Amino acid sequence: MKEEQLRNDGLWKAAGTSTHQNTAEVMELERFAIHDGPGIRTVVFLQGCPLRCTWCANPESQVTGRHLMYDQKRCVGCGCCAAVCPVSAITFDGKRPQFHRADCTGCGECGRKCLQNAIRYSGKTMTVDEIMAVIMRDRDYYGSSGGGVTFSGGDPFVQFPVFVEMLRRCREYGLHTAVETCGQTSLEKIERVIPLVDLFLFDFKHVEPDKFAEYTGGDIRQILGNLECLSRTARDKVILRVPVIPGFNDDLETLCRIFDRTCSYGIKTVHLLPYHTLGLSKYEQLGREYTLSCRSLMKKEELSQYQAIGEAKGLTVQIGG
Repeated sequence: MKEEQLRNDGLWKAAGTSTHQNTAEVMELERFAIHDGPGIRTVVFLQGCPLRCTWCANPESQVTGRHLMYDQKRCVGCGCCAAVCPVSAITFDGKRPQFHRADCTGCGECGRKCLQNAIRYSGKTMTVDEIMAVIMRDRDYYGSSGGGVTFSGGDPFVQFPVFVEMLRRCREYGLHTAVETCGQTSLEKIERVIPLVDLFLFDFKHVEPDKFAEYTGGDIRQILGNLECLSRTARDKVILRVPVIPGFNDDLETLCRIFDRTCSYGIKTVHLLPYHTLGLSKYEQLGREYTLSCRSLMKKEELSQYQAIGEAKGLTVQIGG
């Protein structure tokens, strides 16, 4: 889409130079993804999230910046990391390094010195041009598979100016765009990106404000307000994603209320995402505690009964994303 057409369609004011930003804080760029929207996709994982879900599988994406991740299983206890740290943020007791993360400047010297790859850093700053260069490598695959680009996180709305800039660039190249969001953002931002987004993969975790706040720190009222807006103006662009979490929303009453609310919005498709523990090791590597008590992987078969209930209400329900 050319600049002139963007102006004619009223997108330039929302997505053009007034909000232009050249750099983004990125957790990861994943090529050839097949679970984050239709076809073959490149997923841009932006750092920063307004929620603190107790089951979060990507805790390193919650806050922007470089984050030291230490895998004790790989460590041989050589102490080289402590020896090269320029700010003494690592001490060595003769067996294992101790990390004083508040003092770490993210220079990366310890990771470069570690021959066992026990230390790595998550998060880097990239320009929009650098990100777009990676995206465009697979443009032919997007066309042949019906794929495109998915912006995820964290949550892309946290870095709104650069998020909009990348959406605008993707639109100029005619790429299909999807966004994975928890929905905790301003209504104004939701409305501004609607013309630039082809698919919203929108989390719908709960309907009770107190329970939602307890487990995520968020405001379900704001999220449902944004979802209601999308249901009025772009419901055909929305797929609701429900991470099914033990002790939080895995009961029949809660899921039925989610299904009923979905029907009231006129949204047709729901993905039930079984709880998994793939992110557990990341908490250890970040020196953080995983506070959700459940440590057992949920099998897809456990959600079959809920899939049938949702389908009986007229919804298209898929297990997995």
